[in-house]
Amino acid sequence: MTREEKGQIIDELAEKFAATPYFYITDASGMSVEKTNSLRRLCFERGIEYRVVKNTLIAKALERLDTDYTPFNDSVLKGFSGIMFHTESGKIAAQLIKDFLKENKDSIKLKGASVDSSLFIGHDQLETLITLKSKAELVGEIIGLLQSPAKNVISGLQSGGNKLAGILKTLSEREAA
Repeated sequence: MTREEKGQIIDELAEKFAATPYFYITDASGMSVEKTNSLRRLCFERGIEYRVVKNTLIAKALERLDTDYTPFNDSVLKGFSGIMFHTESGKIAAQLIKDFLKENKDSIKLKGASVDSSLFIGHDQLETLITLKSKAELVGEIIGLLQSPAKNVISGLQSGGNKLAGILKTLSEREAA
């Protein structure tokens, strides 16, 4: 690979990292071609882009970003590295890894992840990443909590109006009888 090709890959990766708030770095070394193809197919079905890139190129691309990714240099960017990108959710890739491991024991390991510039290092962080809520989910929950008291007041007023109308109707029917 020429220096120009490496530079192109680094530029492309840096743009991808900057534009994608959720990416996972995995180790899928030792997987057969069949398992690798199965993983790629599963990634495609779930809207995840999966690429295998040299660690040095990943490190140089990460250096160009505002976030400090130096903790990745010690353990994450060693050995075989595949990158999973997803633009909408930080937990879809984690769920994919977990689902893939159910059928393919010890085939893929999470080395590290970046979710909204927060770093998660090690395979033991997989469950944490699966339970993470996106910003949109958290905002939705907060809006729901804020709307709840107002909905209760409106509901109470509406039900009170229905009761009052029922009482008036009953009284008017009694007077007519």
